[in-house]
Order: sequence, then C-alpha cells, then structure tokens
Amino acid sequence: MGVALGTMYTIMIRTIALAAAFAASAPLAPQLAQAAQTQVMIGTVEHVSTDNIKIKEQKSGQVIGFVLVPHFNQVFSRDGKTTQQMSALKPGTPVTVYYDQKALGARHADRILINGSVHGVKG
Repeated sequence: MGVALGTMYTIMIRTIALAAAFAASAPLAPQLAQAAQTQVMIGTVEHVSTDNIKIKEQKSGQVIGFVLVPHFNQVFSRDGKTTQQMSALKPGTPVTVYYDQKALGARHADRILINGSVHGVKG
C-alpha cells in the first residue's frame, strides 16, 4: 500500500508541475504566434551581402534589415516560379520579401521576389 501512495503522490506532483508550467507560458502564446507569422515587405534593395539584405520599404521609406541563412536560394522572378541567382539582387532592385521572426526574434527572409527590371535583370 505504501508503493501505491508513493506512485499517486508522484503523479499528483507531476500534474501540478505541468499545470504550473502551462499557466506560466500562457501569456507568451500570443507573442510567439505573432512572431511566427510570415510577413511581407515591398521595397528596393539598399544593401545585400552573403548573410543579410537591407530593403527600403516602399511606403514609409524605412530601411529594414533581414538575416539570410547560409546558402540562401529562395530568390524568384515576379511570378514566383522562375528561380534567380542571389547575384541578381543589386542596390535599387525592386523586391518583395517574405519574412518571419521565428529564430530568436531576428527578421529573416524566407523568400524574395524580384518585382521588376534593374541593371538588366528581369523580374
């Protein structure tokens, strides 16, 4: 009978600990969901390197930076079907950037569409 009480006690403690952990994390749920949503920015390339890109937003004129993962290859023409090389992204190139903030809250580009023609590159 002592073993059964010990097992019940352990189950009860684990249940209370799980409920406490859930209650403590509940206020964070909306922030985490918002950070994980894909967002879109339309603008022109200001700067591009192997690990980041800076875009000047079309509406506000604000320059926003995005982290690029190593070997980023999600650059497409305007139709979203034809792949383009990273070398096609030059300052002044009109683009649409799909991004999120999943990784430690840092904005990172998931996909970039080239919206037009700049420096001989057609989007």
